[in-house]
Amino acid sequence: MKKLMAANWKMNKTLAEAGATATDLAARVEQRLAADREVLIIPPFTALAAVAKAVSGAAGFFVGAQDFYPKDKGAFTGEIAPAQILDCGAVYALTGHSERRHVLGETDAFVGQKTAYGLGSGLKVILCVGERIEERRAGKVEEVLTRQLLAGLADVPRDQDPENLVVAYEPVWAIGTGEVAGPAEIVEAHALVRSRLGRKFGANGGKIRILYGGSVKPENCAEIMSLDNVDGVLVGGASLSAESFSAIVTA
Repeated sequence: MKKLMAANWKMNKTLAEAGATATDLAARVEQRLAADREVLIIPPFTALAAVAKAVSGAAGFFVGAQDFYPKDKGAFTGEIAPAQILDCGAVYALTGHSERRHVLGETDAFVGQKTAYGLGSGLKVILCVGERIEERRAGKVEEVLTRQLLAGLADVPRDQDPENLVVAYEPVWAIGTGEVAGPAEIVEAHALVRSRLGRKFGANGGKIRILYGGSVKPENCAEIMSLDNVDGVLVGGASLSAESFSAIVTA
């Protein structure tokens, strides 16, 4: 199982900036990328094709989208379909990121609808789950993660190819705050996710990658990556610089 080092650029970078950063990152990392690691860049929709072109010759590099709508076409102003993402050269997409859930109001059920639709449309999907700080303080981490996983995977078939599905644990309180879940908290959450994946997918549940996200930096990446059931990272702010993210990728 290869480790997946993912960069979520969110609503940052112009077309030129995205292309330049992707080119710089590929140049810094390509000759140093471990055989057991893959790099995923998730730029804004406007830069998907440019970033895909910039890394097209770099072994182990992939491109993904930050979101999509669960229809193949139609009157859905402002949305983007899986086929359009694939047409840009991207192969991955996120569902259920905390900002989609808590800023833009996406429900657990809608996240599940998108996850199943994306997989059925040929995308590799990264389902994001995670608790808010008040939920952690109230001792509801297991309840929240279980609810999000059950809904998010409800319509995904049991025989789903584990290569195409990834789960990212991102405690909401650690995203962009500088706060990082401690090793024991990460291990506990990832063990819960792994258990739930096993219940849903049987033996294949052990082959689905689980990423950690939340204020990952070059200084803490190696420790995080050494923990049980951590199969990669989903990085926000620290991925905007090719220098910073290359240090994370090669940590």
